[in-house]
Amino acid sequence: MAGAVAVTVLLVLYVVQIAGRGASMIGTGEPVLIAIGLGVLIIPLLVIGLIAREYWLAATVQRMADTLFAEGNLPVDDLPRSPGGRIDRAAADEAFEPHRAAVEAAPEDWRAWYHLAFAYDASGDRRRAREALRRAAKFFRPARLTRSS
Repeated sequence: MAGAVAVTVLLVLYVVQIAGRGASMIGTGEPVLIAIGLGVLIIPLLVIGLIAREYWLAATVQRMADTLFAEGNLPVDDLPRSPGGRIDRAAADEAFEPHRAAVEAAPEDWRAWYHLAFAYDASGDRRRAREALRRAAKFFRPARLTRSS
C-alpha cells in the first residue's frame, strides 16, 4: 500500500508539472503552441484516469477477497515451491485446469474468474491474471447491486 501511495504522489507531481507546461503553452497565444498545449493537457487526464481505474480495481478486488474470506472460499496458496521460493510450474499448470473448467461452466461467475486470476498468477501469466481480475470485478459489481436491492 505504501508503494502505491508513493507512486501515486510522484504521478500527481508529474501531472501538475505537465499541466503547468500545457497551460503555459496555451497562455502564449501562439496557435501552434496552443495546439501543443492542449495536446499536453491530455496526458494528465489520461494519467488521472489510469490511476483511478487501478485504484477502483484494487478496491473491488479487496471487496471480492473479503466476500470470499467470509464464505471460506478464499484461494489458498499451497503450491509446492523451489528452495528459491518460485512456484513449481508443473504443479501450477495442473492446478490451473479446474479453475479454467469452472469459468467455462459458469462464464459470468465472478468467483470462478477470481480463482482463475490467481491460477494465472501462479502460472506466471500476470497479464491474463489481471484480465481475469477485471472480468471478475465486472461480474462482481452487478452481483452486489442485485443483492443489496
